[in-house]
Amino acid sequence: MDNYYKNNEDLRFYIERWIDWESLVRLTEWGGGEDALTSGDEAREFFGEIFGLVGEFSAREIGAHAEEIDHEKVKLNDEGEAEFGPRQDQIFSKLKELGLHGLCVPRELGGLNAPLMVLQINNELFARGDVSVAAHYGFHGGMALVALAYSIREGTTKVDLETREIVETRFSEAIAEMIEGDAWGCMDITEPDAGSDMAKIRSRGELDEDGQWYVSGSKIYITSGHGKYHFVIARTEELTDDPASGLGGLSMFMVPTYEDGPQGRERHVEIVRLEEKLGHNGSATAALSFDRAPAHLIGERGEGFKYMLLLMNNARVGVGFECLGLCESALSMARAYAEERRSMGKPIARHEMLADYMLEMQRDIQGIRALAMKAAYHEEMSQKLDMLERFGVSGEELLDGHGSAKLSSHRRKSRAMTPLLKYLGAEKAVEISRRALQIHGGAGYTKDYGAEKLLRDAMVMPIYEGTSQIQALMVMKDELGGMIKSPQRFVQAMAQARWRSVSAKDPLERRLAKLQFIGWSARQQLLTKTAANKLGALAGEPITTWPDRFLKNWNPKRDFAFAMLHAERLTKILADVAVCEALWEQAREHEDRREVLEDYIERAEPRARFLLDEIATTGSRLLDRLAAMGDDDEAEGAAE
Repeated sequence: MDNYYKNNEDLRFYIERWIDWESLVRLTEWGGGEDALTSGDEAREFFGEIFGLVGEFSAREIGAHAEEIDHEKVKLNDEGEAEFGPRQDQIFSKLKELGLHGLCVPRELGGLNAPLMVLQINNELFARGDVSVAAHYGFHGGMALVALAYSIREGTTKVDLETREIVETRFSEAIAEMIEGDAWGCMDITEPDAGSDMAKIRSRGELDEDGQWYVSGSKIYITSGHGKYHFVIARTEELTDDPASGLGGLSMFMVPTYEDGPQGRERHVEIVRLEEKLGHNGSATAALSFDRAPAHLIGERGEGFKYMLLLMNNARVGVGFECLGLCESALSMARAYAEERRSMGKPIARHEMLADYMLEMQRDIQGIRALAMKAAYHEEMSQKLDMLERFGVSGEELLDGHGSAKLSSHRRKSRAMTPLLKYLGAEKAVEISRRALQIHGGAGYTKDYGAEKLLRDAMVMPIYEGTSQIQALMVMKDELGGMIKSPQRFVQAMAQARWRSVSAKDPLERRLAKLQFIGWSARQQLLTKTAANKLGALAGEPITTWPDRFLKNWNPKRDFAFAMLHAERLTKILADVAVCEALWEQAREHEDRREVLEDYIERAEPRARFLLDEIATTGSRLLDRLAAMGDDDEAEGAAE
């Protein structure tokens, strides 16, 4: 029987030789105690054993039954409750016995106090067996950690600084239920008329005269929405003419959707339906109705968007690891079939085109994993340092020279890596699973081998937790915004990349610098065109108003049209740059990683040149047409 950890050499490289376990352990085990891990080496050995256990469990209990999980689905029973199929029930009963839901929760709350990195890697291992199992697994311990993080952020978690233990936290009962596997949480954001545009959310949070909050409204596409503890975004402030009132009027609530008592279950939130989906059939996706459901406000009213961002960052990193597991499954399936299937006197794995396919699939997976590990590390370091700062504990003293204690640096790197990971992982999950199906030929189009299931499961990855297009717009906004705020840094970085592309001693470093220069050139193209359009809009305006109009008063919808058009192309370039930078860091210390970078950058270079050429030469006519349509819309509005 396979072991998804032991048979994955690339994953073991990170566990055994690359992840900075020392820094993660020092911040996670800041309270000490007799059960605390005391070093990175001890952590590496202990967590390696956990990953071996999970890798074997996923192969034996999940991957071997993926077809059964897909067939059983999750169904709504006559009592209005969602029910897993028998296989899923068996899997989660065993997970409960193994105690895996509380891995990352502090010991004083019933967990094992492992770094969040452990949960993310488990996500990959479970997703290799079945992504719907991985998704639901994350809504136990993962949402327990969200409950704790929210309580810390709002100041309702108390710590004894002498013993360095949590002595009180607001949602302790919910956390206990989730890590025991008796309940789970989920996040409720999307509404029928409010998907990516959260400013249009209409669910209401209302406060009665006794100080009790209630939530009313509808939510749709809620993953694991049959759970008990829901973190719900709802509107508490009225919409005004001020654009900021859209997001600024949202608040975050924790809503227990039911209570179990002697007379059975009393529901405060109705499961209206479970969606019939293309894939992810072992995961419940619910439409919910809130009718004055009792709720608990988190933080202050109007802070909902801020709390949502904390949750979404971790969720998007988690999706990146889910994509890794799915891609590994697709590659393994393709290789097994290609080695067995013979054509023209040899296995089709030896045919040049298919061999090239599978090498590219392998290197793409290694590239995604390089991004995933960096994103997960910096996100966790930023959150741990922020938490310690709130408790008045010095991260610098805890690290004592092992890793960086600069919170702002970790936040910046996490913010840069996360949308690139979500974008690249999701898009490659679709591409790699489709290639696996293609390698199977006609057999792949049948249900005999499971390749079609992987493609069905992959199709949601570019959609949920923020579409690929939303990730691209985030990347573009941050990159161009940073250049506008600090043009000197941009000029310096571009010049340095150009210089290293001809002066670096290592040929791989020169190639990386050339790729980085293409990335800076793409940014420059977008900013130059954007600035030209902005200056054109100033025609006829007094020249004395130009500095304020140009530097301060940017209208994203009007001024960034060209950049928004090419945001996805920019994101593809920057994702390749980020992957190659991560692989270069590894190659400098480990000679055996050079081959991975060489293969990856060989494909990244022509991709980047092509995308840069598209940015430079396409799109103007489309934008002219859209502008004309906008003028027509304004004229119609004026006439009405």
